[in-house]
Amino acid sequence: MPHSPEILPLALYSAAQVRELDQRLIAAGTPAFTLMQRAGEAIWQALGERWPRMRELTVLAGKGNNAGDGYVVAALAQQAGWQVQLLSVGEPAALSGSAAQARDAAVAAGVAVQPWQASSVLRGVVLDALLGTGLRGAVSQPFAQVIEALNASGLPVLAADLPSGLCADTGQVLGVAVRAELTVSLIGLKLGLFTGQAASYVGAVRLADLQADPAIVASQAYSALRLTDSNVPRLAPRSPGVHKGQLGHVLVVGGERGFAGAPMLSAQMALRAGAGLVSLATRTEHLPAVQARLPEVMGAGVASANQLLRLTQAASVLAVGPGLGQTAWSRSLLSAAAISPAAQVWDADALNLLAQGAVKLPDVAVLTPHPGEAARLLGLSTAQVQADRPAAARALAQRYQQVCLLKGAGSLIAAPDGRLWLCERGNPVMAGAGLGDVLTGLIAALLAQGLAPLAAAQLAVYVHACAGERLAVKGAGLAASDLCEVIRALLQEQLGV
Repeated sequence: MPHSPEILPLALYSAAQVRELDQRLIAAGTPAFTLMQRAGEAIWQALGERWPRMRELTVLAGKGNNAGDGYVVAALAQQAGWQVQLLSVGEPAALSGSAAQARDAAVAAGVAVQPWQASSVLRGVVLDALLGTGLRGAVSQPFAQVIEALNASGLPVLAADLPSGLCADTGQVLGVAVRAELTVSLIGLKLGLFTGQAASYVGAVRLADLQADPAIVASQAYSALRLTDSNVPRLAPRSPGVHKGQLGHVLVVGGERGFAGAPMLSAQMALRAGAGLVSLATRTEHLPAVQARLPEVMGAGVASANQLLRLTQAASVLAVGPGLGQTAWSRSLLSAAAISPAAQVWDADALNLLAQGAVKLPDVAVLTPHPGEAARLLGLSTAQVQADRPAAARALAQRYQQVCLLKGAGSLIAAPDGRLWLCERGNPVMAGAGLGDVLTGLIAALLAQGLAPLAAAQLAVYVHACAGERLAVKGAGLAASDLCEVIRALLQEQLGV
């Protein structure tokens, strides 16, 4: 995401929660029109700061309060001497309440209100004040036509509250959505600005809190919390007398024929993240590669569940699934791992086999599905998972009663009790093979060093994403193993030593 994560608050809200907060502010004594004026003033200020040399504005106004915000901005721009055109999609006379007041004030200020037509020419900076957070279902005409024309214009776009056509709760594009360069979210940050398809539409994100009473805001329920440097868990500093036996023993289980690389990446990351001991149970024919590349890892060739059971007795944490496959050998090893009392991380084919009902989860596990694996676990399509990622993450955590990390843009960490955290960090260069295997090894290492499953998942996904950002300056072509040393450095930086 292109905004600075640390200047935004942690709480993320649903559209309904923001509407409730708005009503509570009004009930506490702030008139609705005053809140609208503050919204317009904040948007106008952000517009001027982003495009200080621009002196021309087009406002695209819809039907509701989102349109009212647009009228306020149009009046401010007119009073500042800008060239302003306001194109109304829908009948301005149909506006009511605060939006009607804003319309009348804009007209009194000299703003010319014109109906949108297919021949309308957009100019300058364009303010998207078309559709608000109440949109349900696909964008209808003529709004879809307007959005398509706006996206094709190549002009800079500021979205009021959120880009029109983007679901405020899920980040899903509802047919078509405005591609903004800057989004000014009003009162509270919407969860849908940070997950799903949002990264391709919101641009930079700013918050205008509309001078809301902090006590009222603090008492309002929220949907999720953003992970930032300020609230992400940390490993405790090591005591001077610590030894490897106190730092856990990670056993990575995986690597069917042809898939030796995946468990090796997990084992390498577990080493670099500070686990005291790391073992790798895999096909015997992979051992020469393990010993050559990772001499610090204790490689063990296993052909049966009984052989793996002996190894699990010495391990404190299991990382199960990278390169595991779905063969008889795979199922045998997974069944042995599942009965171990050790805390575990399940990924890849461990999750696919779980979805097939081949095995039950151990008592303590962190699940790390990508959307396709999540779909199989929930009996849905991948599209259905992506259409509501927060709901999918919560459903997985509740169904399996384990911490679930749903990977992807705007990764989500869900607890079985319904609490949700979001990691917006990361970079598109991370779209490649093996990065999930690195994440699995990282979570396992953090568990081995004493973090609880929820904390281990939160710290791992955050540091993993930050490492991708740091490496993104080198461009595309990121190899998963490149992350290991950078993650090691980031964990050390976290300790402040």
